[in-house]
Amino acid sequence: MPAIVLIGAQWGDEGKGKATDLLGSRIDYVVKFNGGNNAGHTVVIGDQKYALHLLPSGILTDGVVPVISNGVVIDLAVLFDELDTLSSRGVDVSRLRVSANAHVITSYHRTLDKVTERFLGKRQIGTTGRGIGPTYADKINRLGIRIQDLFDENILRQKVEGALFQKNQLLTKVYNRRAVGIDEIVDDLLSYVDRLRPMVGDTALELNRALDDGKTVLFEGGQATMLDVDHGTYPFVTSSNATSGGAATGSGIAPNRMERVIGVVKAYTTRVGAGPFPTELFDEWGDFLVDNGAEFGTTTGRRRRAGWFDAPIARYSQRINGVTDFVLTKLDVLTGLEKIPVCVAYEVDGVRVDEMPVSQSDFHHAKPIYEDLPGWSEDITGIRDFDDLPKNAQDYVLRIEELSGERISAIGVGPGREAIVVRHDLLG
Repeated sequence: MPAIVLIGAQWGDEGKGKATDLLGSRIDYVVKFNGGNNAGHTVVIGDQKYALHLLPSGILTDGVVPVISNGVVIDLAVLFDELDTLSSRGVDVSRLRVSANAHVITSYHRTLDKVTERFLGKRQIGTTGRGIGPTYADKINRLGIRIQDLFDENILRQKVEGALFQKNQLLTKVYNRRAVGIDEIVDDLLSYVDRLRPMVGDTALELNRALDDGKTVLFEGGQATMLDVDHGTYPFVTSSNATSGGAATGSGIAPNRMERVIGVVKAYTTRVGAGPFPTELFDEWGDFLVDNGAEFGTTTGRRRRAGWFDAPIARYSQRINGVTDFVLTKLDVLTGLEKIPVCVAYEVDGVRVDEMPVSQSDFHHAKPIYEDLPGWSEDITGIRDFDDLPKNAQDYVLRIEELSGERISAIGVGPGREAIVVRHDLLG
């Protein structure tokens, strides 16, 4: 059975939980392989809405083992708060597995994230202030604290001391903040040990054995392709690899075991935070997309920037990730529009450019070249067969498919878990 990678193919918030739900009982493990609690997604089951931030969406599906793997950075307070919230609503959270090699977000990481962002002034990146970037920086600088360190107090204390020797210099002398005490960090982290211990293990070994046993494993990326630290709109990106390649390094599963890559795109485009966004709308149509699509961040509550569908970005994501199937979400949001513009290329300094420019400056100045497609007015939220969609909605999907370079296998037509039209089997 395959390992499947599920990634966002735009700037995040595409509705990746919809694709996870579609696979449902056919999945044995769902693995979060990057990021932290700096992004979230909303899953609607019946009349119940669940907002997940750190946990993989598989925790809401009976029988699925949710895994937080080594590529994730973990705020333990957030983890247990989220687990407690789900548990209070009757969700079984006992199956969760956590990698011993995942890195831990501490209070000084959160502090540094916030003061550094403020220090940037007009050059702010739009970080969520949750300590994600500083934790990944410590990981690369070999100053990080891993989950396994919490189970040896001597090692934990040494690592915290080593990290704070540098951090306190920065906090006190550059940012005029108080120094952080070693004991307060160590005591805080140790307070989670007893609860954490049963969840922790060698998740790479467990996942490889699961694949050997014929289990199906889904790798669920946080954020999205255009926020990938290497392949996104740097520096307005996240601090991890949110592309399909990140699934291998972030989990310990070899890339040749990953047979399918599912890319999720909205029927339009949104992003949160600063950075270039060629199709962004600043008029009533932008408000229309935000209001109809409920475009406010699950984690931050921030209003998302909104614009029309950007085909060059979809093609770029298809190439970077090796997408085998697209899932198109929120088609219903476009209902009621007389015409729907689609960006098919850019104009940069008077020259047509059909693919995403490699130059940050060129992309920042790119102007969208639109193709207008006819809209529809019929309610599509109850439709479950592609042939039952209004003709113009079908044509919109087919044109997006042609422009994106790979088949659209499923289409979201409403917020509910069941509100989806399936055209092709995501596993076949």
